[in-house]
Amino acid sequence: MRQITVVPMEERHLPALAEIERACFHAPWSENALREELGKGLFLVAEDQNQTVCGYVGCQTVLDEGYITNVAVSPDFRRQGIGRQLIQALTERAQQAQLAFVTLEVRASNAPAIALYTAAGYEPVGRRKNFYRDPTEDAILMTLYLHEKGKI
Repeated sequence: MRQITVVPMEERHLPALAEIERACFHAPWSENALREELGKGLFLVAEDQNQTVCGYVGCQTVLDEGYITNVAVSPDFRRQGIGRQLIQALTERAQQAQLAFVTLEVRASNAPAIALYTAAGYEPVGRRKNFYRDPTEDAILMTLYLHEKGKI
């Protein structure tokens, strides 16, 4: 079993992350777009013992709210629990940062991702009609509440 470590995103990760973006998404973030997120929000990278980048999660923060922008695992490293580790590490850091909740959109047809987020405690809270392009598809809005609603 591969030893995976989750670390904050650094400049050295950017080329590999841009490559993962191209492999995973119809509208990938560029290396420059990823660079703009350095030092902002909660951007975490999963790497193996050789510091090979396996995947990442990006979460922008505004006040006490978190918004997951991307979760991506390299096709070479899928089905090894890395996505789960990334979401778990993000949740821990979001709690440390005292965020009230973390939210995300996921393609309505992406059953594996929906299962991952549901297992991590995210709840479907809405639907965004025709949110995605290529192909056009609805997004399911899912939220993880980190505090009891109305109590901090």
